[in-house]
Amino acid sequence: DTQGCRLEDGPESLKRHQYLNSLFPHENSTAFYGINQFSYLFPEEFKAIYLRSKPSRAPRYSAEVRTSIPSTSLPLRFDWREKHVVTQVRNQQTCGGCWAFSVVGAVESAWAIRGEPLEDLSAQQVIDCSYNNFGCNGGSPLSALSWLNKTRVKLVRDSEYPFKAQNGLCRYFSSSQPGFSIRDYVAYDFSDQEDAMAQALLLSGPLVVIVDAVSWQDYLGGVIQHHCSSGKANHAVLVTGFDQTGSTPYWIVRNSWGSSWGAEGYAYVKMRNNTCGIADSVSAVFV
Repeated sequence: DTQGCRLEDGPESLKRHQYLNSLFPHENSTAFYGINQFSYLFPEEFKAIYLRSKPSRAPRYSAEVRTSIPSTSLPLRFDWREKHVVTQVRNQQTCGGCWAFSVVGAVESAWAIRGEPLEDLSAQQVIDCSYNNFGCNGGSPLSALSWLNKTRVKLVRDSEYPFKAQNGLCRYFSSSQPGFSIRDYVAYDFSDQEDAMAQALLLSGPLVVIVDAVSWQDYLGGVIQHHCSSGKANHAVLVTGFDQTGSTPYWIVRNSWGSSWGAEGYAYVKMRNNTCGIADSVSAVFV
């Protein structure tokens, strides 16, 4: 009974918000925390429902591969949303399918950047059919990308295979069915190379990343700089851009918890010190 839980959790969540807001009050544009749609959950419940992405070891980004990402000076601000190649924020509801939503978001954008119409593709298809994952019980974006890459499966539109927020049987489509496949993907650990990560974003489109989102339960806006760590990844999201115009440069991160969460469905995460482990496992898709 969530109502009972809500009443019981009132003082708990207020204590949590006070703690999160009080530690770094002197910093500009630090994130602020408060009551949102997840406040009624205890942190353990929140983790069990929403933080279901499995961390993946990505190859270390090294000097040998640097040649593949040309080093040009970064713009102060860049956001793929302004090019109209990022779909609206989706809502995974109580399905732990963030890993599928992040990958599908990257595929949608990659095709739109190539000039195809921007369309919502089916996250449910990935949840049901990506055989090396656990559907709404969690998964890894890297194993979903590997599955897409090996099978060359075509993702169909969300309207043809709508999201049900629960696991279902995989529906197969004939090879003549129109859809969107990927040609390849890369994954890197950019943990001390966030400028190179920004170059990869400019070059390839929005990036799939896995973060520690344990404090995001109460996030309302501002730039996340604390209360999360690297090496504890549990949630997959999509980085669509960055902004270095203010005193704290930050990544622009699309979440899959609906547009009423955070900054209209987005989070802002401080750049250049691997905040929340945002640079530990970064993937780009090629179509």
